[in-house]
Amino acid sequence: MREYELMVVFPLEEDKYKTASDAVRKILTGNDAQVKSEEPYGDRDLAYEIKKHTRGRYVLFTLGAQPDKILDMDHQLKLTPDILTYLFIRKDE
Repeated sequence: MREYELMVVFPLEEDKYKTASDAVRKILTGNDAQVKSEEPYGDRDLAYEIKKHTRGRYVLFTLGAQPDKILDMDHQLKLTPDILTYLFIRKDE
């Protein structure tokens, strides 16, 4: 099992944020990932407009997962409508 960080940018609307963050947690746990922490980074301006949004709510997830499951999680996150963008990063050992 490897350590990963997942940075997700959600819309500022509270209902969309709650729905999407629950969906992210469900995707992660559904793929046998162990969510070690969830750290909100707050609301920030985006470098460019994404899905007609200029600001987003950033959240950093730290997790442990099998490398072969990352592609599955990536595909499922792409299909989640209320996520503006996201990025998986493998932590160095």
